[in-house]
Amino acid sequence: MAGNKSYTIVEYFGGDDGYRCGYCKNEKGNFSHGMWSHTMTVQDYQDLIDRGWRRSGKYVYKPIMNKTCCPQYTIRCHALKFQPSKSHKKILKKMSKFISKGELPKGQNDGEPMDSVCEEAGPREPGQVCPLEVKCAAITDIQKEVAECPAITEVQKDVVDAAPAGSEASRNDAVSVPDGRTAATAPKPGVGADASRPPCRKAKDLRKERRLQKEQMRNDADGVSSIASPTPSNPSQSNQPKLLEDFISESLPDNASHCLEVRLVPVNFEDPQFTASYQQSVALYARYQMAIHGDDPSECSESEFRRFLCDSPLEAEHSPDGPEVGYGSFHQQYWLDGRIVAVGVIDILPTCVSSVYLYYHPEFASLSLGSYSALREIAFTRQLQKQSPKLSYYYLGFYIHSCPKMRYKGQYRPSDLLCPETFVWVPIERCLPQLENSRYARFNQDPDAGDVRVLKDVGRALVLYRRTVMPYAAYSRKRKGSSDETEVQQYAGLVGQECAERILLYRS
Repeated sequence: MAGNKSYTIVEYFGGDDGYRCGYCKNEKGNFSHGMWSHTMTVQDYQDLIDRGWRRSGKYVYKPIMNKTCCPQYTIRCHALKFQPSKSHKKILKKMSKFISKGELPKGQNDGEPMDSVCEEAGPREPGQVCPLEVKCAAITDIQKEVAECPAITEVQKDVVDAAPAGSEASRNDAVSVPDGRTAATAPKPGVGADASRPPCRKAKDLRKERRLQKEQMRNDADGVSSIASPTPSNPSQSNQPKLLEDFISESLPDNASHCLEVRLVPVNFEDPQFTASYQQSVALYARYQMAIHGDDPSECSESEFRRFLCDSPLEAEHSPDGPEVGYGSFHQQYWLDGRIVAVGVIDILPTCVSSVYLYYHPEFASLSLGSYSALREIAFTRQLQKQSPKLSYYYLGFYIHSCPKMRYKGQYRPSDLLCPETFVWVPIERCLPQLENSRYARFNQDPDAGDVRVLKDVGRALVLYRRTVMPYAAYSRKRKGSSDETEVQQYAGLVGQECAERILLYRS
């Protein structure tokens, strides 16, 4: 029985001591609860991040929101309804120009506030961790009390057909925004319009006319009659915004100077593609950390890379109604002309793609690869949703309003922030006014609302004691010595009743 069931196994650490904040640089102002995860199911991790937890390697932590100096709110984007903003389109066009003509933009990354959607300021795991080398199958005996308690590789090159079925709603909700450059200035006194020159027209109309002319020329070249593709008589038809997939497709033209290919590789040392590219990834990570974040070589060694970006607690899983690639931790490798120039580390979970980290070659910083990879990951989420309908969100990690350079995550709309008290999702537009007034805020406006998964019975929380699974109530009767109920109560309250009844809390 034990060998057929996957368990999440964790060791819990408190959150009494403050440590240095990577955002505001406060030496002792960053507070969080943490636990070391020896192994974790994707469903348990999905439920945990929906309660404000996040992983760094195998260390899973939850900021103490009303105490920490820079509150970190979990943020998710509705991938199916996402429409690229003007700045996003600019980034995609910049990549298109580079791929087609081989021209790198001059200067830096056009003011991109951060290099990636990573949490570089996340805590390090504690030095004292029980050397528990236990896997799910090693649990040899399950007490009767428990019964009373309730490798695939994919090349993503063509995402043109990945537009989700729900994209029609995003078209209908779109609102055209004037670009601000067409506002006319008053003529100088005594000087009227020059009758010899053509009348002024909006740049948007000129671009539309040029596009239609090009389409007409292509149709003529292909022998297609102009009658077959008339100009839309309904203005609303021609104003429908292009989808994200269209912009990405345009950024990867044929017969280009460069070839960009995105490969999805499972984080698995038994996978041939992962192992074949491992050393190249390690070298790229070290180069990125030293150039972009100023790390010492000892801080970005191969062992650090492996601990941080390869050692994942998530067990790879496949489900009949899940995506073809399965669930778990993956590296999305960006190959340019046969070499890796960027890697996005992601977790594929039951209802989302969760961004973990991004690193890239500093030579290509001007391409805004942080934003570009986020757009590609949103498109990838939409692609997976076609295979698994409930997988429809893109999690960008934490939104930190008190740190201006981290506010860019709120630009991927529509998006929600997680209420730190009731753990319901609230549209970011409703949250921002509160965050302007206070670093910490309860987003749920219903004063009577509470946590629906609040801990009700700590005795039903599962523990792993001497390789045996049992409810905490049974364990507390067996153990000797001082009581640990306060610690277990705190842990179970943070993960919630449902997770506490599934996750195994290691007890020595």
